Amino acid sequence: MTRLPRWLAAPAIGAVMALGQAPLGWWWASMIAGAVLFALLPPAPRAATRWLWLAGAGYFGLALVWIVQPFFIDPAAHGWMAPFALVLMAGGMALFWGGAGLAARFGPVMVAVAFLALELLRGWVFTGFPWAMLGHVLIDTALVQLASLGGAGLLSALVLAVMTLPAMARSARGRAIGGGVAVALLTGAWVWSAARVPPDMAQTGQVVRLVQPNAPQSEKWDQARALFFFERMLEQTAAPATPAPALVVWPETSVPFLLEYPGAAFGMMADAARAHGRDTQIGFGVQRLEDGRYYNSLALLDVRGTVGQVYDKHHLVPFGEYIPFADLIAGSPVGGLAGQALQGYSAGPGPRALDLGPLGRALPLICYEAIFPRHSRLAPRPDWLLQVTNDNDAWFGTFSGPYQHLAQARLRTVEQGLPLLRSANTGVSAGFDGYGRSLGQLALGIDGVLDIPLPPALPPTFYARWGDWPIWALLVVLALGVVARRRITGFR
Repeated sequence: MTRLPRWLAAPAIGAVMALGQAPLGWWWASMIAGAVLFALLPPAPRAATRWLWLAGAGYFGLALVWIVQPFFIDPAAHGWMAPFALVLMAGGMALFWGGAGLAARFGPVMVAVAFLALELLRGWVFTGFPWAMLGHVLIDTALVQLASLGGAGLLSALVLAVMTLPAMARSARGRAIGGGVAVALLTGAWVWSAARVPPDMAQTGQVVRLVQPNAPQSEKWDQARALFFFERMLEQTAAPATPAPALVVWPETSVPFLLEYPGAAFGMMADAARAHGRDTQIGFGVQRLEDGRYYNSLALLDVRGTVGQVYDKHHLVPFGEYIPFADLIAGSPVGGLAGQALQGYSAGPGPRALDLGPLGRALPLICYEAIFPRHSRLAPRPDWLLQVTNDNDAWFGTFSGPYQHLAQARLRTVEQGLPLLRSANTGVSAGFDGYGRSLGQLALGIDGVLDIPLPPALPPTFYARWGDWPIWALLVVLALGVVARRRITGFR
């Protein structure tokens, strides 16, 4: 392949690999394209780095295309920044792919090891962004059950194994054998995953109502429309249900006031909760102010109109909820994207479970926090996961963003063996049991309620106990094995 076609081919292959991400879920396209990518991997580290970086740019350029949407909240002020944001984001994420090419001198096994290690590190570096991991292409397949053993890291390891096994041999016969091993590995994993899920779905007898007001970002904070959406949520809360819900969940930042200045709102919310004839609580997303700092919070309101427990979001979105190095860029256009003020929100102290009485202990995840596996692990272990999110056409678009966010929330359930219920502003509101099975969904772009019987937690999974440590141990063993073999035999 000549220089020009190679430069064009790499991002094209990467873009095809991205088709496995939600909403398309073409996992087979990702694997085929990935096998081609590694089959054409140059042996020289510098060339391999360029090749993988270009492929990563194509992959993330398509997978993260929704990232431009926030810049069109105010297109006159920020629209010009959208293409630069996508190019910088895709190019920056592609550095993790390109970095794996530096290991090419040790052969394809070491490249795969480095690739997976960098995929895992992507969830930590600069606060982390583990979006569109290779393993995420398997979330909508039976193979997602492997996450109970090794999380997204194990899913990514399987995908990489299938992609790279044919490329590890030099002869046509060896490549055919490698392909056969890849198919056998995939088939065996699929059989195990399908057998893990029982046919029946247990219940606790408790019901949670998820409210989806469908408030467009362009109208949500408009004073003339804010009351309309607030009244809509009151009506949705009070709508009859049998059995009555023990908890009604409103989305992130769902109320148009600060927690400290509710006016008559708490009384109106309590009236709506009392319509069910039991001690129904309302969990609602709200902004609060303390000591001059704003927090993005989830609060619980009882039928007496009293706010009890409050959770403050602790993992904030850079440039969305706070501006890193705000003093250095004060007055620049990007500053307008942060909430409330240039410094945006302040981070809460960390994860904490909320005691919901008959519903057990719920671990709140506010929006972005659900994409991080580590935020779903808490000791003592909660009974379920509760996500409130402001997913809307302004932050995630209407094509890929909301569905990728939903898929990652679903992955957390399989990893931890815990049910997850999520209330999203414009959708998708949904519930999943500890196997990742759907308990119901409200489609994107509609208003409505979803009453979900809460299933019980499963026993702690292997991943819930050990996290990513076994994957890291495996990577170290493989890397040492490659180095040792190279020193002993002189072969790759």
